[in-house]
Amino acid sequence: MNREQGLALIEQARIIAILRGVGPEHIEAVAQALLDGGVPVMEVTLNTPGAEEMIGLLQEKFGDRMYIGAGTVLDLKDAERALEAGAGYLVTPNTDEEVIRFAAERGIPIFPGAMTPTEVVKAWKAGATAIKIFPGASLGIGYIKELMGPLNHIPMVAVGGVNEDNIAEFLRIGCYGVGIGGSLVNLKEINAGNYGWVKDKAARLVSGSRQ
Repeated sequence: MNREQGLALIEQARIIAILRGVGPEHIEAVAQALLDGGVPVMEVTLNTPGAEEMIGLLQEKFGDRMYIGAGTVLDLKDAERALEAGAGYLVTPNTDEEVIRFAAERGIPIFPGAMTPTEVVKAWKAGATAIKIFPGASLGIGYIKELMGPLNHIPMVAVGGVNEDNIAEFLRIGCYGVGIGGSLVNLKEINAGNYGWVKDKAARLVSGSRQ
């Protein structure tokens, strides 16, 4: 899936599933469950054992139907590793202008993490596709809404604290999208082989996003 197709998928789905700690024996089934539940965008965090191999496998198996990226990209070395593995986009928890410029110069979408207005503006000027407001669960929807007052020209992705009950509110205030990790990609259910739980949760989130 090319850049334009992938970004169009994000703008359509508005949900990015964050896969952290999912084992390689579960990765294909989890991807299928997310897809069946209506969430075709996912990132595999680089601090997951075997992340690079899983990104490559997912691209091979699902790359024509899903937009697959790498998360927890901390520095330039991580960015290079992620792209070599086949990641279609990069997500970081921090604001590293070198990493942002690296991706932007190569036409790779990047969603860097930022918390303060200063970090948000720096990341945007460096070439970010949209800014990941993190840690969203602690900051809350009110904080993001306040940020959007003077910075409404900068697309923002809320990560942390998003669930099926409040996802519509995050999108109503103008979020470009939301990133959802453990509350969707639940390791207890996955390790038990209960992939249907992931599918159902994804479907509820998608339904909530359309309210």
